[in-house]
Amino acid sequence: MTSLTELRHRLHQHAEVGLHLPRTQEILLDALAGLGLEIEVGRGLSSITAVLRGGRPGPVVLLRADMDALGMAEQTGLPYAAAGDVMHACGHDLHMAGLVGAARLLAARRDELPGRVLFMFQPGEEGFGGARVMLAEGLLDAAGERPVAAYAIHVDAGLAAGVRATRPGPMMAGTSTLELTVHGTGGHAALPHHGIDPVPVAAEIVLAIQSFMSRRVPATDPAVVSVTGLHTNSPAGNVLPTAVRISANVRTYTPGNRTLIRDGLTAMATALGAAHGCPVDARFTESYPPTVNDLAETEAVLELLGAQRLDAPGMASEDFSYVLDEVPGTLLFVGAQAVAEPAPMHSPRVVFDDGVLDLIARTFVDLTVHRLDRGTAH
Repeated sequence: MTSLTELRHRLHQHAEVGLHLPRTQEILLDALAGLGLEIEVGRGLSSITAVLRGGRPGPVVLLRADMDALGMAEQTGLPYAAAGDVMHACGHDLHMAGLVGAARLLAARRDELPGRVLFMFQPGEEGFGGARVMLAEGLLDAAGERPVAAYAIHVDAGLAAGVRATRPGPMMAGTSTLELTVHGTGGHAALPHHGIDPVPVAAEIVLAIQSFMSRRVPATDPAVVSVTGLHTNSPAGNVLPTAVRISANVRTYTPGNRTLIRDGLTAMATALGAAHGCPVDARFTESYPPTVNDLAETEAVLELLGAQRLDAPGMASEDFSYVLDEVPGTLLFVGAQAVAEPAPMHSPRVVFDDGVLDLIARTFVDLTVHRLDRGTAH
């Protein structure tokens, strides 16, 4: 049987992006073979749903691992580094290997399990909404009834190896995008007074976004808006553009703040544009909702594991949020720092500690057994 480290390295070398990950799916199906699981693959994506039926009646617990990588060339120099322009820079290879380890451990003790375990191997976490697709394909009914709890583990390259941490309530932010298009008339760069140049107007809007965030958004309800793109349609260096597109990433925890930012920034940009004779088109697109850990489930996790209680949620986003909107559960961080001065997550230089794979597997098992026993007692 392939070790978890060998499995992780193989997954790392064959990283894939998006919803369709045929090689990753093949490797996982091979690793899960022989465990006596009821396995189904996705129709609209390369997902794997596997059910382990325990020897005694009881509830269903869901365990999730995400499968996809990021579109970047690896710069770690590791002997198992991925080739090409795709890399597991967010640790999903550890999540998959760790969940396979949990499946092996739980399968070995199936006769004593009071209930069922639903293993969710999910593509498309990095912005493709894979969890939403799996839910639409009937994920929650795969074991015959809906899960009573759902757990996911995410490694953190900046947290000391082996540290486990979570918090009740908001854990990670929801994400949205705002696109503003500022329209001018174009013209000759030597004669800007003969037209309306949208570039300085766009620059004014970008600065006004920062003022809006610091003065209109409550400090007690954190939010972040980052301008991530400025693009003109000028065909040459001596031509004023007719339009400038501003792209911004929006992170919020509450629907109220999301609405405030959507409506407030749209109104502000429109008014600034009108003051300069530049119409502004706005498009606001909601993506992942906030990741909110169930209060009771997470208090039980903290007590069971002796995990560190995080003081504040993070501003990154997770599409496990879609599962937690349907099933009470917990997203847990596990430290996987491998070097003294770690590169950040999503960096082409980030390195994770293989030594936490057994801990991830055991943590999934402990959460599952404890919740099944608790569900049976109730």
